[in-house]
Amino acid sequence: MHTALTPATRHQALTEMATGELDLLVVGGGVTGAGIALDAATRGLRTGIVEATDWAAGTSQASSKLVHGGLRYLYQLNFPLVAEALKERGLLLTRLAPHLVKAQPFLWPLKTPVIERSYSAIGVGMYDALAQFGGGGTSAVPHQRHYGRSGALRLFPGMRRKALVGAIRFYDARVDDARLVVDLVRTAVGYGAFAASRTRVVDYVRDGDRVVGAILLDAETGRTIRVTARYVANATGVWTEATQDLVPAAHRRGAGLRVLASKGVHIVIPKDKIAGETGLFLRTEASVLFVIPWDRYWVIGTTDTPWHEDVASPVATRRDIDYVLAQANTVLAKPLTHDDIIGTYAGLRPLLQPRDAKDAASTQVSREHTVTEITPGLASIAGGKLTTYRVMASDAVDFALTRLEGPSGPAGRPSITERIPLVGAAGYPAWQAQAARVAAEHGLSPERVQHLLDRYGDELPTLLDLMASDPSLAAPLSAAPAYVGAEVAYAVTHEGALHLEDVLCRRVRLDHEMRDRGVAALAEIGPIVAARLGWDAATLAREEAAYRSRVAAIAAAEEQDDDAAAVAILHGDAAHVGAA
Repeated sequence: MHTALTPATRHQALTEMATGELDLLVVGGGVTGAGIALDAATRGLRTGIVEATDWAAGTSQASSKLVHGGLRYLYQLNFPLVAEALKERGLLLTRLAPHLVKAQPFLWPLKTPVIERSYSAIGVGMYDALAQFGGGGTSAVPHQRHYGRSGALRLFPGMRRKALVGAIRFYDARVDDARLVVDLVRTAVGYGAFAASRTRVVDYVRDGDRVVGAILLDAETGRTIRVTARYVANATGVWTEATQDLVPAAHRRGAGLRVLASKGVHIVIPKDKIAGETGLFLRTEASVLFVIPWDRYWVIGTTDTPWHEDVASPVATRRDIDYVLAQANTVLAKPLTHDDIIGTYAGLRPLLQPRDAKDAASTQVSREHTVTEITPGLASIAGGKLTTYRVMASDAVDFALTRLEGPSGPAGRPSITERIPLVGAAGYPAWQAQAARVAAEHGLSPERVQHLLDRYGDELPTLLDLMASDPSLAAPLSAAPAYVGAEVAYAVTHEGALHLEDVLCRRVRLDHEMRDRGVAALAEIGPIVAARLGWDAATLAREEAAYRSRVAAIAAAEEQDDDAAAVAILHGDAAHVGAA
């Protein structure tokens, strides 16, 4: 099965999409769109997917990096949503993407000894029960466990003693969100889908009121391409209104979907700054805060505030960062400061806009999704969350098939993605069992092999072959020793990276793992990318300059106190900053 994403496969995909009619054109290359493309392709539909920038470049690269049931939704009595998400969590952990999705324990600190422990235990107990029910009588993660203050502090000595009287340990899971999306797209390609990033829909092709395709702009070449499709699925998240409104109002059925953009900010802290063996789940006045352990750092977040600026430019402000620090410091024995932060990132959640409460707080808006037909031949899907991407995808394809073929469409071709492992997943357990042998035979540390397994799964042999064919690619990057050069090369040869930003932000995640967002590694990463994309020295210099400029703009924006001023910095509008 050929799953590599390269400039050549991208060109071929655009050629194929322009040559014959698609059954389904998917617009949007985040987790929802990628999931739709996989679902459609595995049902035998001739499927194309396009993304205006890079795969996962919007919301899907900036989540809390959790696969979770949504424990707080239990307190809203939204049992179906939680049960659905917990079933999906189990599938991702055990079958669909075990190389990317890992069980993660969290401590829920308790502040009162009896009442809070009792109702929290009931809630977490129901969480466990729903997970077991969704898993057919078994759970992919351990059940809750209760601790007194001393027991909790043994697990997480970095908490203030007075911040808790005890704790409940429960499990969810963590995921590299951007890698999940890339693997979804690659898996879809393996089943026949045509995929092209850096390709934007600039108009829809219509036959009367019916959408019968789209006009695409290839951002790499500037050419336009006409694609015909029996149906189009708009899965563009916070861009939903803009992309659905390419259809003139006179030709639309109603107003379509309205989406509320809510900003979520996370900070990244070195692992040695917090002493703890688990994550933390903290309830705040506004929402919840997660302190999530990764191999070399902690991710702490998030915020949940309405966003009214350019949806392409979310950025953390000083006010956002101060808020996250303050919330974390309510429970940490050693307070964190701005000097401890090695990275930040901000993303926008696409939440369905309530019709009767336009200004409702975003934390009260449902995460459930909706599919609606904008005009014959075009539907939009929005809402939901990363964990339930597969359910959203199935619903979107069912919707399209029903419009095309009636009820017999989805009935005759039901979704099968519950049984389709993603790229890297199928042989992951077998390679995991051989990790020690692989390390010894290839002269690698066990930690290095585990790192590669948890990013590439059963594609490990391809990485090993790259390192064997070019020993320089086996060496750790001097500025970022957690990664080897082969991972940079693989980002281009298999994972569709077309620019340095694609590599640094979504394949080798130095954008939020290093204080300089990976600038120090450009001298090593740039030549590896350039050699595989055929860049000359001038092109490489432009790419490096563009990345440095981006990093400098983000750093300046983070010094601002409000969103408008921060976005003005990103857009180079100093006059607006002064006015603000």
